[in-house]
Amino acid sequence: MKNYTITVNGTVYDVTVEEGTGAASAPAAAAPKAAPKAAPKAAAPSGAQGSVKVNAPMPGKILSVKASAGQAVKKGEVLLILEAMKMENEVVAPQDGTVASINVAAGDSVEAGAVLATLN
Repeated sequence: MKNYTITVNGTVYDVTVEEGTGAASAPAAAAPKAAPKAAPKAAAPSGAQGSVKVNAPMPGKILSVKASAGQAVKKGEVLLILEAMKMENEVVAPQDGTVASINVAAGDSVEAGAVLATLN
């Protein structure tokens, strides 16, 4: 038998390896010294969420927010300005409704598909 100490993603394991004859045998169990830490949960955006989500069409930076929660908007009205690839892109309302929440602020970096705002 040989004993090894192995570190995987910052977690240390003591492993005992038994030399076999080539026949299948039960694998040795690894006993962790420290329990792995759970990943932190993402913070939920504040405010009530609406039924219609307005997603970022591409990754970029929010330059300005043109709408506010509770504001009535028409289809095509500008909600936010998103800078991507040195261009300013207008993020517009996909339908008539009321802005339920704005989930970003000016200066925030966003990934493609991130929920920027919701409408009712």
